[in-house]
Amino acid sequence: MSNAITLRTLDANAAEAAVPALADVLIDCVHGGASVSFMAPLPLEKALAFWQGVADGVARGERVLLVAEDAQGIAGTVQVVLAQPDNQPHRADVAKMLVHRRARRQGMAARLLAAAEDAARAAGKTVLVLDTVTGGDAERLYQRAGWQRVGTIPNYALMPDGALCSTTYFHRQLAAASP
Repeated sequence: MSNAITLRTLDANAAEAAVPALADVLIDCVHGGASVSFMAPLPLEKALAFWQGVADGVARGERVLLVAEDAQGIAGTVQVVLAQPDNQPHRADVAKMLVHRRARRQGMAARLLAAAEDAARAAGKTVLVLDTVTGGDAERLYQRAGWQRVGTIPNYALMPDGALCSTTYFHRQLAAASP
């Protein structure tokens, strides 16, 4: 079995086609205990509707959607939300970093994060912001990747089982893309 991972940026058509596979990744993450805005059990219809909205955002140019694929298909994803208020044209949000449980501990999230930074830089963004569950694996990933911890908000969200969790915010200052 190959551990090869392929990264792709999805255009509007590819994002639309990937909705079912992305819904599978989201459901797996939520059912595995990830606090990513959804409660367990996450119905397929709700996951499909979420990803359809993301695909629509890609079509409008509001976000970049990246996926990581392994031998079984889409196993990870991250978004760069480009659409920001008028006074923040230089900023983007990194959102919904998800890796299917079958593909964890293989460097997929680190590769997706680097690709998200590259996509933001290519879009002219110089400040990135994200949030994550305090004390989780993702928090350690962001710190290792050079992101700066801003602070923690206690009892910010719920875990999929209903337990309260804290959220930590990070930012990253990017150098402008080379011409």
